[in-house]
Amino acid sequence: MSKKINDYIHFDWLPDKTLKLSLSEQIIGHIKKKISSGDWLIGQKLPSQRELAQTLGVNRSTIVEVYSELIALGIIESHYGKGTVIINSTWSLLFSNLSPEWSSYIESGIHKENLSTIQIINKLEFKENIIRLGTGEMSPDLFPHDMMKKVLNKIPARALSLNYLEPLGLLELRTVISNHLRIHGIDANPSQLLIVSGSLQALQLISMSILKPGSKIFVEEPSYIKSLNVFESSGMSMKGVPMDHFGLMPWMIDEKKQDFSNSILYTIPSFHNPTGINMSHERRLEVLNWCQSYQVPIIEDDVYRELWFEKEPPLPLKSLDQSGNVLYLGSSSKSLAPGLRVGWVAGPEAVVERLGDIKMQTDYGSSSLSQWALAEWIESGLYNEHLSVFRKELLLRRNFVLTLLDQYFSTLATWNIPEGGFYIWLKLNGNVSTDKLFKEAIKDNLLIHPGSLYSFKKNTFIRMSFSYAKLEDYAIGLKRLAEIIGQL
Repeated sequence: MSKKINDYIHFDWLPDKTLKLSLSEQIIGHIKKKISSGDWLIGQKLPSQRELAQTLGVNRSTIVEVYSELIALGIIESHYGKGTVIINSTWSLLFSNLSPEWSSYIESGIHKENLSTIQIINKLEFKENIIRLGTGEMSPDLFPHDMMKKVLNKIPARALSLNYLEPLGLLELRTVISNHLRIHGIDANPSQLLIVSGSLQALQLISMSILKPGSKIFVEEPSYIKSLNVFESSGMSMKGVPMDHFGLMPWMIDEKKQDFSNSILYTIPSFHNPTGINMSHERRLEVLNWCQSYQVPIIEDDVYRELWFEKEPPLPLKSLDQSGNVLYLGSSSKSLAPGLRVGWVAGPEAVVERLGDIKMQTDYGSSSLSQWALAEWIESGLYNEHLSVFRKELLLRRNFVLTLLDQYFSTLATWNIPEGGFYIWLKLNGNVSTDKLFKEAIKDNLLIHPGSLYSFKKNTFIRMSFSYAKLEDYAIGLKRLAEIIGQL
């Protein structure tokens, strides 16, 4: 299996206008250095002259001079409609100390690269002054610093060591999580739990451990998992399953055209990412019964479960499962701190043991310190205390964003009103290109998540998140975003 290299170059460097060396000479030198070091590869595209001038804060005439010089040296070439690319030239070989042809290695790698839009988002999220309107994580302003100090102060007294842990993870944490899951109707003893570095690692382990190439993954249409390459990189395919306001509808799958012997269903039933839909109890039963009738296992990703506003979501699919059909994923990333990198898988012992064995081969266990910390968080009662405060803050933010949408988007879009989680699924009226809107918004330091990232087909949706940005940034960002849409 092969993958293409990231074909678009992003500059994280600026010329120094205080130097005697001209701006064009600095830029040419920088590009030469990146190519000769192997950081930038043959076939990758440079930004357009206008885009690069804006990025580097120089006149466009400077970039025209730079590109002309590099073309003359045989380092790049430019074609109308195709852009400017680095080409295979003897120059790169002469000045690179005969470095290996890394592009061929990268292209032959097993794991596929992120979508280009995802790569841009991952980089721009850390750009200064960017307003992140789609980021799915807790705002740093909401992090419970005082509680974390209490937790960290207690760890030296209870942590016997910070050595490697057993394959399934810290027993004390698995015991705490086992007790915690009973609140949600899930009966999983510590031997049926695996600690992972976030639910994403759980999906990676599942793709490597219990599914074979050619397997089919049924997922909601749209779905967060569509924005990743977890399953495709292992030689599997995903098929979207339609949703309504009650959740996904597995009976819409054409049974006559499917081979269910090598398939699994992935679902986010509670405050779905990106739509915010909360699957009803009746639909959960229907999904579970359908999967059991066709012997299709279920991956239940329930990381948003505890982020409800007025009432708890229905019981998890796992709590209704009497035949070991469901692998249940949970995490502290959405409810407490993504940087802890602690999640868990609950499932049959044989499956959990298999996942644990593969995990030991990949990272030899998740952070011991983080596992001790989360055990203290939950066991001390601070976790539930934090959740009570966090839910109220999320509700306040949701209502604030809904007010702004009523003010600026009433004629531009329609949207849902989520009962929990982080997301508002906003549908733009007309035929607005969200990919073009994404690029135009970046110019105004606004970062959005186009709905095409999560769907199997083109759409005019945007995933809006009310969990991350400051309230004043939402006010500025949504007003400006509405203006940009009006200009498209």
